Amino acid sequence: MHSKRASLGRRVIAAAVCAALLIPSNVASASPHPQAQATTPATTAAAVKIPNDQLDSLVAPIALYPDPLLAQVLAASTYPLEIIQLQQWMSKHPDLKGEALAAAVEKENWDPAVQGLAALPDVIKRLGDDIKWTADLGNAFLAQQSDVMDAVQRMRKKASAAGNLKTTEQQKVTTQVVQTKEVIVIQQANPQVIYVPAYNPVVVYGPPIYPYPPIYYPPPGYYAAGVAIGFGVGIAMGAFWGGGGWGYGPRWGYGSVNINVNNRYVNHYNRYNNVNRYGGNWNHNPAHRGGAPYADRNTANRYGGTTRGDSVATRQASARQNSGASARTQSAGANRAGASPATNSAGANRGTGGAGGDRVGNRNIPSSQGSSRNGNAFGGASSSRPSSSAAGRSSQRGSASVGASRARSGGGGGRRR
Repeated sequence: MHSKRASLGRRVIAAAVCAALLIPSNVASASPHPQAQATTPATTAAAVKIPNDQLDSLVAPIALYPDPLLAQVLAASTYPLEIIQLQQWMSKHPDLKGEALAAAVEKENWDPAVQGLAALPDVIKRLGDDIKWTADLGNAFLAQQSDVMDAVQRMRKKASAAGNLKTTEQQKVTTQVVQTKEVIVIQQANPQVIYVPAYNPVVVYGPPIYPYPPIYYPPPGYYAAGVAIGFGVGIAMGAFWGGGGWGYGPRWGYGSVNINVNNRYVNHYNRYNNVNRYGGNWNHNPAHRGGAPYADRNTANRYGGTTRGDSVATRQASARQNSGASARTQSAGANRAGASPATNSAGANRGTGGAGGDRVGNRNIPSSQGSSRNGNAFGGASSSRPSSSAAGRSSQRGSASVGASRARSGGGGGRRR
């Protein structure tokens, strides 16, 4: 009964979030040339890029986050449904802190970028309270990753030119040249502690060309006298790093996000995607999208999903597919908890088969049921190797097949004449 209620709750959340995301985006739909846009053929409208002034406004609320947190938020924003699920889960577990919180959230079937935000309630609130803005941010990042990174740098330069972005006891601000580009880098003053900045974009950057997102900003009393950027209480992230440092970071010279192979919440991702021990580029995993529509047809085609313009039937079919993938993952989790090795092996084999959560359209995608030698929440089985019993059965079936073939050909091993 509990599992049925939980499943119903997830479907209700998915329906509500998807309904909200189907409303045309202010960022994606607005155009400096509305008449030209109206005459654009439907086949090419999806390829229209978001203008720079709109991207600047879109990233304004997070552009001054420390680099590692900024990169993680950009990755997490591509999974709006899971952010809502995390926010609701956090409201039901207010007493979990530190290692206990890290261990509990690791058991949930969410993308590592979402899981790793559990220690930062202010960030979760900002992303979850305005899921429409969060989804627009994620969609823009998927479609125009390099352009979004450039927008962050433009906003940082505006804040710096206005005298509002400086090194403090909470953060270290430097200017560097990366791949011939001059960029502003923001790091924690203490690498082990994160301070989440809070600010009103109008105060920090100045009046916008395109309206800033209407999300919550702290009142003036939140800030120290004469300071445009306020900071909450520092949060030690050791329990969430697992000894490997922050999981994400921007690659300013390349317009992408980097992942840390040793971080607690991304080491499974790295192993599954064969990222070397020095880390590599982050890639979106559509298995965690939860049926949320993509902003345009090009992006939807790339990840095997739907867009806001698709028919109701198409969106429902996509939602059912994602719901089935989630159910299989939960089943695999139950098997890990108490099933026999043979059962676990079968569950893992289903997760990596030709249908279900590991495939979208005709594309193979990383699965949350992938192998995990540690048997943690990300793995569908305790090992990527099949059990000995399963291997034996497979060998027997192969021998029987060969025997039958020989019998049909006259019992010999030679070729037919």
